[in-house]
Amino acid sequence: MKKSYYLLSLLLLIAVTTMSCKEQKTTEAVDLSYDPELRLQELNIILPSPPKPVANYVNGVRAGNLIFLAGKGPKSADGTELIGKLGIDVTIEEGYAGARLTAINQLAVLKTMLGDLKRVKRIVKVLGMVNSAPNFVEQPKVINGFSDLMVEVFGDRGRHARAAVGMASLPRGQAVEIELVVEVYED
Repeated sequence: MKKSYYLLSLLLLIAVTTMSCKEQKTTEAVDLSYDPELRLQELNIILPSPPKPVANYVNGVRAGNLIFLAGKGPKSADGTELIGKLGIDVTIEEGYAGARLTAINQLAVLKTMLGDLKRVKRIVKVLGMVNSAPNFVEQPKVINGFSDLMVEVFGDRGRHARAAVGMASLPRGQAVEIELVVEVYED
């Protein structure tokens, strides 16, 4: 009798725990008051078609609730890019604008992958690479162009861990390249 009582208690505990876990997953629904796409409209930002990969890779890979976005640069919708080295022929202000443009390109990739930017739960990690002259040390000021836009669009969900590093060169001479990791709500 004691064995069956303990077995029944154990089964009941498992059932309650399983229901609790399922409830937690369903309560993690998308917050309908949170609308980053409306915020983009307020900022007069129209997302372009995502830039196509320039080599043998994809724009992004989803692993569970994380999306890893490949590095993108400051490429305009007309195909022109901000090229050059910070500290030689590109100013901090131009680099900042290039990082902001890169953020717009990454948002376009996310929109394509997710269908709706409301599915973004958090911007987790940003790696900002700056094509820098050897003595240039203001990489964080440049990558702020990216980070500032993420916070403008996503609010506190846009605050992220970050590295802003100098590089001797970047593909096609682009001034910045930025990759990021994003957490999304479950499907």
